[in-house]
Amino acid sequence: MEKNNSVKRLLFFLFLGTVWAFASIAILEKAELKKRELQLHFNGSYDKGKIRHFTLKHPYREVFDIPNARLKHSHIGKNLISPHCYSIRISQYKKNTVRITLETGKKYNCKPYRSFFAYNVYHIPLPSFRVKHKTHKTHKRKKEKKKKRTSISKTYTIHTPKYIYTKGKKELIVIDAGHGGHDVGAVSGGKREKDLVLQIARRVERQLKKHGYRVYMTRRIDKFLKLRQRTHIADKKNARIFVSIHANSVPRNKRNKIHGIETFYLQKTRDAKSQRIAARENRAVLKGAGTSLSKRVIIDSVLNGPKIIESNKLAIDVQQRILANLRAHYKGINDGGVRHAPFWVLVGASRPSILVEVGYLSHPRERVRLFTPKYQELIAKGISEGIQRYLNNRKREIEL
Repeated sequence: MEKNNSVKRLLFFLFLGTVWAFASIAILEKAELKKRELQLHFNGSYDKGKIRHFTLKHPYREVFDIPNARLKHSHIGKNLISPHCYSIRISQYKKNTVRITLETGKKYNCKPYRSFFAYNVYHIPLPSFRVKHKTHKTHKRKKEKKKKRTSISKTYTIHTPKYIYTKGKKELIVIDAGHGGHDVGAVSGGKREKDLVLQIARRVERQLKKHGYRVYMTRRIDKFLKLRQRTHIADKKNARIFVSIHANSVPRNKRNKIHGIETFYLQKTRDAKSQRIAARENRAVLKGAGTSLSKRVIIDSVLNGPKIIESNKLAIDVQQRILANLRAHYKGINDGGVRHAPFWVLVGASRPSILVEVGYLSHPRERVRLFTPKYQELIAKGISEGIQRYLNNRKREIEL
């Protein structure tokens, strides 16, 4: 009798252990591309039957919702680029739900599986076809050769697949051209950051308005704005998104090595490079700010914590579109990545907010490109397309 009771107790505890294992939160530790697959590595065995797989159209996407799961950290799956997808996005969709989105443009036979020998790895096959970003010329070559170099008002038409974007519904976007007035920002080769970012900001404004969005510019002329003026504009105007545009620079001994595009969202960081960039940009806007103001912006950043996830998604979309546009026309475009850092200019707005470092003025080749109208137009188009993609994806998620 006692032996039977012992066996029952053992079976009971085994049952509880099994229930606890399946009810516990799985941690997605790594996502990587291998052999034309997206491979998801969990911290333990995960029941693939729990994963909800469905498709969305316009554009066509394969979506996987993984319940009872969380990302190990916010960088999981960031900057995954495959010739078989327009984009691969991994996000903490809900508190305990991880969402994987593969944007392929057209339908394919996607049959995920779990390896018999690796119960903690989930395999998602990518399509066999490749995707391409095509470009077209708006004028014949002969006419292009005769044209003279034009001013900033000139725009370039670069084709983007129509399926990605829809017209805006008069949403308001705030575009912030960094620095201005006595604050010139980075200076190299006789070129000033404050001039460059204002030129690009104007082009972003035109791109967004062309697609039906309203735009508020924090500055249209060469003037300096105090932190109080910059941080709460998006809230006062009830904007959907806040984008601050800047350019980067490094010391002379690194100027030929470091270049590329980086997009930041607000969060504390231990990364030395991100800290250095944030410190340089913060130096001007915090000049003369009292202790009470510094405390207030710190408190605001904590209270606005929920916007961090959305800002991260926006940063990814903008970074990917800038790179895609530039790489279609130029070689050697370096992806500095999507990063997080404590930029004070992003603190005040309680909505998705990002800071785009469009390139390095200190790098000789990149500096020349940055002040070329065509290069500026491609950056502006990338920022505009990233904003549109983010807003369209958020609308579709709400409609599910």
